[in-house]
Amino acid sequence: MNIGKRILKTHPMTLVLISFLMVIILGAAILMLPVSTISGTITWLDALFTATSAVCVTGLVVVDTGSYFTVFGQCVILALIQVGGLGVMTISVALFQWMGRIVSFRYRMVMQDLFAHTPREDIFGLVKNIILFTIGAELLGAVFLTFHWCSELPFSKALYTGVFHSVSAFCNAGFALYPDSMTGYSSSLLLNGVICSLIVAGGIGFPVLYDLQSWIIKRKNKRVRLLIQTKAVLLTTIFLIISGALMFAFLERQLLGEAQSISHGFLISIFQSITCRTAGFNTVDIASLKDATIALMIFLMFFGASPGSCGGGVKTTTLALLTAFTISRIRKSQRVNMFSKSIPNETVTRGVSLILVSFGIICLVLFMLLAGDSADHSLTGAHGSFLAYLFETVSAFATVGLSMGLTPDLNSWGKCWIIIMMIIGRVGVLTFAYIVVGTGVTNGIEYSEENLMIG
Repeated sequence: MNIGKRILKTHPMTLVLISFLMVIILGAAILMLPVSTISGTITWLDALFTATSAVCVTGLVVVDTGSYFTVFGQCVILALIQVGGLGVMTISVALFQWMGRIVSFRYRMVMQDLFAHTPREDIFGLVKNIILFTIGAELLGAVFLTFHWCSELPFSKALYTGVFHSVSAFCNAGFALYPDSMTGYSSSLLLNGVICSLIVAGGIGFPVLYDLQSWIIKRKNKRVRLLIQTKAVLLTTIFLIISGALMFAFLERQLLGEAQSISHGFLISIFQSITCRTAGFNTVDIASLKDATIALMIFLMFFGASPGSCGGGVKTTTLALLTAFTISRIRKSQRVNMFSKSIPNETVTRGVSLILVSFGIICLVLFMLLAGDSADHSLTGAHGSFLAYLFETVSAFATVGLSMGLTPDLNSWGKCWIIIMMIIGRVGVLTFAYIVVGTGVTNGIEYSEENLMIG
């Protein structure tokens, strides 16, 4: 059987995984070239880790991006971030459309699974808008960030720094050219505002942005409504940002008391609330935060961004669905309702399964890291190794990239597990599970019922 026929028979979800793996391997190979690093050398595992982190838009690093890699190596990382953020299949379909080539049914199915919850005829229009919006947002962000860095860097260097961080922020990657991320710019209103705007735009999900665009255009001529997904994403995102910032400000009131002003403390709180859900930039030292704040950030990282976006996590819609599910059970209602619409039971079951499977994967990888004892415990600070390992594991799973300083000191065993975790997080937990166990649905054997005690 030739390669073309094999591809035609490959499930769309498997195609997504294969495309990510191919780009990761290619990226690692290029990063191993002497021209990619200042010293001219990098271990294959560190190159693989960096390429995986870039393609999976995570941001966890084992070597400092700004000082270890040459400009060529940094550009390779930037290209991997862009490809990983948009998705290999998205770029492929856009190129095929641009060249006038016929896009196969398999590719259409991939786009359908990635960016829509129900079949839609205008899937190519959605892909076109994704590409255009991404380019526009990143260019606009680059202009403002270049303006910011022009005050301290030559124009060419400021332009390069602005473009790098604009792409990294919109793709929710969290890669920075500074070893302390954005800690040195915690009081800059311009930088904080631009980075936060790019993170939210990239993490809110392309289907939501497309729906908002359609709603704005069509509502002038006829009555149109936003999709339930759009409403759920917007409401949940606003709630998580505001509540996260308030909780951070309350828990770290002693730290914020040392800030230059009230507005400086506000910027620190809102930046951490936004970035820890999926982006990975930080304006404070994460390892110095209190245990309660770390627990709050783990919660925000776990739910992460929204479906069809550059970010990871189990997604904001899952949190909204579980909240609605809990309320319906408290009210003894059989159906889960949101915004005057009933959610299919299959979707509710899928959401609950996602949480359980994700929890199981995180526990498994956390146990493997602890069992491997892959880092010096003295580096984990006062939080103890367990909390530091848990933070790093959830950060990799949700493709966030925040770190308590443990990642660079992981041994080969730990790095391999974090690499696996980043791939699972980017491809999607349920997608990965379907690839492993298959998508066929069977009724199985049905016996007579007998009850058991729960709780």
